Amino acid sequence: MKHKHSQETFPWREGHSIEFLIDGEQFFPAMLKAIEKAENYVLMEMYLFESGAVANKFIKAFSNAALRGVCVQLLVDGYGAKALSSQDRERLTSSGVQLAFYNPLSFKTLKGLKNNLKRTHRKYLIIDGESVFVGGAGITDHFYGDNAWRETVVDIKGEVISDWHTLFLDMFSQWSGQPVPAAIQPASIDNDILGRLSYTSGGEKLEIKRVLLNRMNKCQSRVWFASAYFIPSRKVRKALRRAALRGNDVRLLLPGPITDHPSVRYASRRYYARLLRFGVRIYEYQGRFTHTKMVLIDDWYTIGSSNVDRWNFRWNLEANLEVRSKQSADIARKVLEDDFHNCEEIHYKLWVNRSKIQRFKEWLWGKVDLWMTRNL
Repeated sequence: MKHKHSQETFPWREGHSIEFLIDGEQFFPAMLKAIEKAENYVLMEMYLFESGAVANKFIKAFSNAALRGVCVQLLVDGYGAKALSSQDRERLTSSGVQLAFYNPLSFKTLKGLKNNLKRTHRKYLIIDGESVFVGGAGITDHFYGDNAWRETVVDIKGEVISDWHTLFLDMFSQWSGQPVPAAIQPASIDNDILGRLSYTSGGEKLEIKRVLLNRMNKCQSRVWFASAYFIPSRKVRKALRRAALRGNDVRLLLPGPITDHPSVRYASRRYYARLLRFGVRIYEYQGRFTHTKMVLIDDWYTIGSSNVDRWNFRWNLEANLEVRSKQSADIARKVLEDDFHNCEEIHYKLWVNRSKIQRFKEWLWGKVDLWMTRNL
């Protein structure tokens, strides 16, 4: 069954408040507080939902909201929530929370095995018509406490909330069979911050990639990428090189030695030499894993669930917020600048003299990536 909104392109909306929340110490308390204040509905589409200390706080908040009469609907990924215990699932549903799973895992047929690759990687939480929280964070202990993953979430207020509600309505209705409450009209905000929802639908709609390429090809001053996983397509690599050759400040902010998928890092590093040679600057984050997914191009930026890799665009459902505003882009720039200060820059002359074992790992995992992309 295809999504009835799968080919819809949402418009730019005027007037928004966008607050940047840095790391779990900021965004988790803000999200929990918003759930506690909800009066009508709490809607969440989420990839990672794993039992633990963070999940326990959210399960309690969701359950309390449902018990006081708020409609709480959660759509979580069938793979991303495999570590959500049966006891925690029972805690949610017994309190009246409507819990649905996107594409539950199937191992019965070869077709079913391949279909398991399709995942909702989206990560957003809607509170009434008041706020939508968007970023790359999951409901998991990885984002809180000592050595927590580096992540950025935005709290959005304004007209664009209604479009996130539309996106959720289609997905939750399809996988739960239950209706979603009618959207509450967001309050108007009088400013010039433009916002738009862009998304992908597992290979059916590649809007996020199309928009990125268009923005890069027309950039005037800078292209700054922050991505937890970087397996770019040929077109993306070409656009990065061309932007740098035109004299733009082109930077990549990528994970350093600490990552949850070392093989992906090796596969991504095989692209470094040519990008560096054309003037792209590459920074690797130090001290902990950076999971932030944000792109800043001139006075436009996008933030959400999508990494810059072919796998995202081919298999995953993704959702990002786009923003056009010099004022808001300046805040995004400062967030990224702080992250660059915690990075080690990779320089071309040193990079081409790296060890043979490093080159072999890049070659090996690059071959694995190419095989998976072509054959799955």
